[in-house]
Amino acid sequence: MFHGKVSPQIAAGLLELRTRMEAAKVPSSRVDETLNIATWNVREFGKKRRTEPAVHYIAEIIGQFDLVGLVELRDNLTDLKRVLDILGPYWRVVYSDMIPDAGGNRERVAFIHDTRCVAFKGMAANATPPRKKTGTQYLPESSWWRPPYMASFASGNFDFLVITAHIQWGTEEGREKELRLLAEWVDAKRAEKWAVDRDVIVMGDFNVPDTTGPLYQAVTSRGLCLPKGLAGLSHGSNLEKDKRYDQILHYPTYPENFANTGGVLDFYGSEAGIDALFPGMSKTDFTYQMSDHLPLWLQMRTDIDDMVLSQMIR
Repeated sequence: MFHGKVSPQIAAGLLELRTRMEAAKVPSSRVDETLNIATWNVREFGKKRRTEPAVHYIAEIIGQFDLVGLVELRDNLTDLKRVLDILGPYWRVVYSDMIPDAGGNRERVAFIHDTRCVAFKGMAANATPPRKKTGTQYLPESSWWRPPYMASFASGNFDFLVITAHIQWGTEEGREKELRLLAEWVDAKRAEKWAVDRDVIVMGDFNVPDTTGPLYQAVTSRGLCLPKGLAGLSHGSNLEKDKRYDQILHYPTYPENFANTGGVLDFYGSEAGIDALFPGMSKTDFTYQMSDHLPLWLQMRTDIDDMVLSQMIR
């Protein structure tokens, strides 16, 4: 992390932020053994220039993890570059193109990763829905407001595919349709003869309020499930902590490769705590400097040799 020479206000804010992050108890990762992943909706990141304190705080939070799936990244990447400059030379990003219409909100999806811990393996693409021949054309039968974005990574001897999505808000019916389409698409992707990888992690802002209703049932209808480290989570990842909009899901191919360690990193605390980071700022303005979502995180075990050998002798 290269914060450099910052103002006394930013220095004090960083110290306060670190105190809040310590409460999240994010464990250190170990190269070739464990990996800390997170999904974070950073509100309209790039639409309006972030202040200098906000850029330092966002970088500090991302730096707690090894691989972060970022949603609501906008077409202007200037602030993303400012964050990467603070993170330092080992950090890289893989990102999608923006969607130039009102439904897509000019958004991108990005994977920010620490190359000392995780390597990008070369595949990155939008999820393309199934197509059907109509006359002389091959046209999609349905589509997403914002296509999920996927990339292949490796850490230790574990190769995996990460898919990050930002599901539409719209109507509940529209959300359920998109979530079911996502579940079906991911299931079909894993079943392809030449699939890049069958170890798949699906995460992002699904706009799912809880883990019991029809929206959650739609996205888990084809076998995706919560890792144990998040199954018992008692609160959500919005600032009020009463919604489970953000999710990290997986197929339990190697159930043991997800440590029983995960949670929400609460950088907000409460409205009374805003002054320690941004003196005199309202809660609404705070959400446009930081976010109205908190990062959801999970630790993975990436040394899977014993698991692979055990499966060979069953």
